[in-house]
Amino acid sequence: MAFDLIIRNGTIVDGLGGEPYVGDVAVSDGVIAAIGTVDGTATREIDATGLLVTPGFVDLHTHYDGQAIWSDRMTPSSAHGVTTAVMGNCGVGFAPCRPEDHDTLVDLMAGVEDIPGVVMVDGLPWTWETFPEFLDALDARDRDIDVASLLPHSPLRVYVMGRRGVDREPATAEDLALMRKLAAEAVEVGALGFASSRLTLHKSESGQPIPSFEAGRDEIEAIARGVKDAGGGLIQFVPDLVAGDYGPALQTVFDVAEDVELPVTFTLAIGNAGDPFFLDGLNLVEKSNAAGGDVTAQVFPRPIGLVIGLELSGNPFVTYPSYQAIAELPLPERVAEMCKPEVRQRILADKPGSGGHPLMFAAQAFDWMFPLGDPPNYEPPRSESIASRAAARGVSPLEEAYDRLLDDDGHAMLLITLANFRDASLDAVAELFHREDVVLGLGDGGAHYGMICDASFPTYMLAHWARDRATGRLSVAEAVRELTSAPARVAGLGDRGRIAVGYKADLNVIDHAAVRLHKPVVARDLPAGGRRLDQTADGYVATVVSGQIIAEHGVPTAARPGRLVRGRQPSPTPGAMAAS
Repeated sequence: MAFDLIIRNGTIVDGLGGEPYVGDVAVSDGVIAAIGTVDGTATREIDATGLLVTPGFVDLHTHYDGQAIWSDRMTPSSAHGVTTAVMGNCGVGFAPCRPEDHDTLVDLMAGVEDIPGVVMVDGLPWTWETFPEFLDALDARDRDIDVASLLPHSPLRVYVMGRRGVDREPATAEDLALMRKLAAEAVEVGALGFASSRLTLHKSESGQPIPSFEAGRDEIEAIARGVKDAGGGLIQFVPDLVAGDYGPALQTVFDVAEDVELPVTFTLAIGNAGDPFFLDGLNLVEKSNAAGGDVTAQVFPRPIGLVIGLELSGNPFVTYPSYQAIAELPLPERVAEMCKPEVRQRILADKPGSGGHPLMFAAQAFDWMFPLGDPPNYEPPRSESIASRAAARGVSPLEEAYDRLLDDDGHAMLLITLANFRDASLDAVAELFHREDVVLGLGDGGAHYGMICDASFPTYMLAHWARDRATGRLSVAEAVRELTSAPARVAGLGDRGRIAVGYKADLNVIDHAAVRLHKPVVARDLPAGGRRLDQTADGYVATVVSGQIIAEHGVPTAARPGRLVRGRQPSPTPGAMAAS
């Protein structure tokens, strides 16, 4: 037989956790056509001797809603083996939206997701108003990987209620009926479900809570019933992690999901110290699933945190009037100013002003702040914290942070570990990997451009958790399962996430021994010259989407086979698999 692509003699990791084995994988017409010892020829062959062959990775939690419109590459995600990205998370996005509300949604995304307003103004053509029209705009764009979308709650609320929705007024019966109708319409044309948030830190750039913040149970239920009316889908939810006890909000969503019979995935964060409230969330998950629910806690496999620096959205001095006086200077000039003793003294003696992104409350969390080197260490020892380093030098933590920001001619970055770093360790995270009610996510690709670069987490799973960590290590098969079939199941994408005949030919060829994360860098490739953090990796020999190679040895090809995934996808039927 003649195939489009054959990957020969690789160590096949099936995505289901099965024991890896050596064999060939052949691809025709975008699907896996044969596995094992494959006779025949192909238009292109890859010798994978000594290399892993895995399914393409599925990222459940991204915010490529804008980038998927203005760019044909979903980086950083696609540089880390991700072949399907789900967006619309946290209940924020760009549709549905009337023309008079464009500024409202730009203000919302600028505040919640740290996307500069000028980037959105320049990059979004707003050729849509309804959610179906937005999906059509996505569908018309060629890109490197597949994208899928949830219906975001806040734009829906504003579209239905106008200013009342922005001001978080209770929805009327008429509002609820229209939300239900529009949710059904969204699922009918391809939404995977809907997303909402009650996180205190999710605020617009003007400082207002997101429209969905105080939405009542009746509103959540109306939207959920709309999703159910159209055949079903996923509920994605962010509880108020900052409040500590986020049980009541979770219970409301779990109860709605049980009544409507929909699956739920929600953000779970492990506090660095204090009461282990995350265990209460897991207890609620267990209780809900025991009652017949389908709930998964979405967990990030390294610290949930921020990257700060002089080139980025935040640093410990970002609201200081004395720093703001020089903040707009080009970096070399700013560094030169900050190196002057009198400027250093003036800034260190100053006090914080008002304003800044809500996450900047952590910009002086020196016990949980660490230099981020190359290669970056996301599980640093406590002795490397800014507080510990300051004590060793006999200076204040503020002075140590100031000096470290000036390293590398001002290009230095500091990592703030906000959560998941309990007792300065990832041990608590490791204990969750083997739970069936926990799934990986929260990479946030396409958002937080100037303070987070977490879309690289698949590479971290392969390098740290499946190779380098001394304790709590996962097998390669386990790590790949958590990156492929597990999130695909939660998203309802049954056609991908495993290597089997008839499944979508999204694949990675990986030199596991060579897998290495690089330090994030600042790229200025957004619309209007906007800045973002980007991160690359070594070890990806080839990434394949729908049978086409989109990158080789970390270098993108010209192929753009990625498409919009419209709705949940069934697993290939035995008959179709046999026919293939």
